[in-house]
Amino acid sequence: QVQLVESGGGLVQPGGSLRLSCAASGITVSIYDMGWYRQAPGKQRELVARVNIYGSTNYADSVKGRFTISRDNAKKTVYLQMNSLKPEDTAVYYCNANMGPTNYWGQGTQVTVSS
Repeated sequence: QVQLVESGGGLVQPGGSLRLSCAASGITVSIYDMGWYRQAPGKQRELVARVNIYGSTNYADSVKGRFTISRDNAKKTVYLQMNSLKPEDTAVYYCNANMGPTNYWGQGTQVTVSS
């Protein structure tokens, strides 16, 4: 059974930082492209950051220079370091594992940026 379990969300003030983690089980993480998506109320789910099996990364324009995605295949974990957080970063953040037509999703973790 495949599971992706996110953690690290919470309430943070604007300008603050959070580090999200996604622990995977039931899959060989090293052969999956891994990503973080987010969905704010009333909006569609959007890609935040992605790291492929070769370690190449891509980011949404809105988070470039502030967020960093990384992966530790040995620990079967993907991270999202989020700095200089803004209120518009408030959303539920989801971890994704992708290989071709196969997608696995976590249950999501809430990030709220507010003073």
